[in-house]
Amino acid sequence: MTGEPAEGSEGTGRDASETAPDMGDLFDELEALEAVVDTEEERRRVRETREMVLRVQRRPFGRVLSGFDRADAAEALLGSLLFGIPMFVEGGTGEVGTFLATTPFFFLGTLAFALLTVVGILYVADIQDVRVRNPVLGVIPRKLLGVVAVAAVTAAVMMTAWGRVDWAAEPWVATCDVAVAFFPMAIGSALGDILPGS
Repeated sequence: MTGEPAEGSEGTGRDASETAPDMGDLFDELEALEAVVDTEEERRRVRETREMVLRVQRRPFGRVLSGFDRADAAEALLGSLLFGIPMFVEGGTGEVGTFLATTPFFFLGTLAFALLTVVGILYVADIQDVRVRNPVLGVIPRKLLGVVAVAAVTAAVMMTAWGRVDWAAEPWVATCDVAVAFFPMAIGSALGDILPGS
């Protein structure tokens, strides 16, 4: 040992004058190490170590999050309901839905903005270190898909069960009403999944 930094350690872009490394930096180093080891056995051991890092984290902030399991779905459901129940009982939801039904451009804009907001919460706002692992079809992050799916299904089921939409009489208006409820529910779903204690 010469006291030289390990090969690849400069990959994090940090030096001694910067803040202390966190769990995200450790995760980055393990990913870099997996890319340079020589044998499949070494790669397997690095992957196992990375999985162990994900399991042993205990701090609420600064954790490395990835994937979407049953616990994540339950947390996303709770967040969706907390943000969605006011939308189910508020008459303004139907008014906005009726307006969106007459302006498909704004309907699409509402959905796009909802998705961008969720992406921002999960991957840009840096509330937690959310990583993409094993994306669906190679491109869709599992956490993003899970959070959005929970919010969308919950919005459709609750709006239908509470008689806020009429799928038989006005399916397009019903779809727009659900989209209006979906917007805040998607935000709640994302926050419920990643906030401390989740």
